[in-house]
Amino acid sequence: MTRFIAFLRSINVGGRNVKMDELRRLFESLGFSNVETFIASGNVIFESTARNAKTLEKKIEVKLQEALGYSVAVFVRSADELADIANYQPFKGAGADAGLYIAFLPEPPEKAIREKLLSFKSKTDEFHFHNRELYWLCHTRFSDSTFSGPLLEKILGVKATIRNSTTVRKIAAKHCPP
Repeated sequence: MTRFIAFLRSINVGGRNVKMDELRRLFESLGFSNVETFIASGNVIFESTARNAKTLEKKIEVKLQEALGYSVAVFVRSADELADIANYQPFKGAGADAGLYIAFLPEPPEKAIREKLLSFKSKTDEFHFHNRELYWLCHTRFSDSTFSGPLLEKILGVKATIRNSTTVRKIAAKHCPP
């Protein structure tokens, strides 16, 4: 069995509320085991005999569409991948990471798209790509930034889901190998 973490977009935001016990049951109905949720923002830890994250993403997306009646983008990372993501330090000397956010993407963006996004760097916002993640350092409060998740998706041309690095590190500390 391989441990995975699914990051779900649009769970418990915008009036689309899903109870965590219901979400766990939906994942268990797919044959996954040791299913847990972490805070009510669409973070699901599970184990599966399958090893292909893309196949798992599609399987979960279909099930959630059927059960919830709306599309939910799903981003699956193995426990090893998440440990690497949590430990990666894109901004040397940035200090406390309260303003560091990680956007989970379906694929690494092409060079032209990465360059376009990086052109939005400002005194407030810095960006760094690594593998299938975008690290976003916001030097002010996230809500005060002129940059946003919808703008990110518009520039990239794909769905993404964003988590505070503290959340990612807590999941990794509890569920990923050292």
